[in-house]
Amino acid sequence: MKLAVFDDFPVAFYPISLTRSIGDIRCGVLKLRQRLQALLFGEEEAVFIDSSLVPVYRERHPDWQINTVTGDTLFVNSRLKFSPEIIAKIKDLKENQGIQDEAGVLIAFRKTAVKPIVSFFEIEQHAMGVEMLAVQNTLYQNIADVIMDNSRLIEFDFEQFFNDTDNYAETELGVTLLNPYKVWIGEGAMLRPGVVIDASTGPVIIDEKAEIMSHAVIMGPAYIGKSSKIKVGAKIYGGTSIGPVCKIGGEIEGSIIQAYSNKQHDGFLGHAYLGEWVNLGADTNNSDLKNNYKPVAFYSFAAKAKEQSGYQFLGSIIADHTKTGINCSLNTGVVIGVGCNLWGSALISDHIPSFSWGEADKLSPYKPEAFIETAKTVKQRRKLDLSEAEVALYQAIWQSEQ
Repeated sequence: MKLAVFDDFPVAFYPISLTRSIGDIRCGVLKLRQRLQALLFGEEEAVFIDSSLVPVYRERHPDWQINTVTGDTLFVNSRLKFSPEIIAKIKDLKENQGIQDEAGVLIAFRKTAVKPIVSFFEIEQHAMGVEMLAVQNTLYQNIADVIMDNSRLIEFDFEQFFNDTDNYAETELGVTLLNPYKVWIGEGAMLRPGVVIDASTGPVIIDEKAEIMSHAVIMGPAYIGKSSKIKVGAKIYGGTSIGPVCKIGGEIEGSIIQAYSNKQHDGFLGHAYLGEWVNLGADTNNSDLKNNYKPVAFYSFAAKAKEQSGYQFLGSIIADHTKTGINCSLNTGVVIGVGCNLWGSALISDHIPSFSWGEADKLSPYKPEAFIETAKTVKQRRKLDLSEAEVALYQAIWQSEQ
């Protein structure tokens, strides 16, 4: 049996999913797709993604099956909200059986494809005639849902993937570990004197070659990705996942950072989601709680308007390659698109379209050639190149915003 993880509604996860599959959104330690593949292993694996992303994915992953599969296949929705119960139901599926949610949205099904399936539309057609079981509340609806589920999945990933593996939790003199049995430290990670790792409220995972500098405090549940650096005196509170090759300082709580992003300086980031190659200037702060304590609304690309999140806490959602200047203030629930360059004292609120340049109340388009030049420089600093497929994707996003 093959496993095919499919994206069915990427616009609901914009702007984060403008540049990646829903399955490559991080929640907990792993990305959504990685967790499904680990728990629902097939003889071969395929992904079904938006056509705009296919050139980038084929360039980055030449060995992947992308938007094509044949044979006995288990199809699984990438925005599945993991639970042991739903995974057990999916594993039990027989040929021509499936699961959908209360609205009839496909969650998973198993069926043999005689001819190649090459798009999500064909997946839907292929599912016709399958015997469906209905379940409730099993799909993420947007990025806010992902942020709010992060603590739970850090705890699950620790128990499932780290707890019984090699642990290099030998620390230098002056490092404090609270509840050390819930601390996992990868090979080559470095913890400087004065560091406090407090796993009394949940597990803490410090992945390979990460560096935690002196007097930083990390409270669980938390994940620090490979080769990331936590700066002197940083305060990392529970519910935080930081992907690989990030630099993090100041105060951060209940947030997810995809990878390759920097928040090096003082300032608060709470209940937020940052994509890749984001840089927050010194003393950039976001609000994650309204003064009236009511649920936070945020801009929905699917609705083309603000919608209620249903959550009391929600900070910023910031897409790839966006930068803020020093002393920027981000309002509760702000959504900022790809490739923005923002500065000034005006409150950054509501929705900032991709490739916006300037102060929040005086925005102009960020010229694509200038953006691409900067993006190339940023990636070269990490010894990476901006590929032709990436350039084409960013140009297409730029044109769609004009």
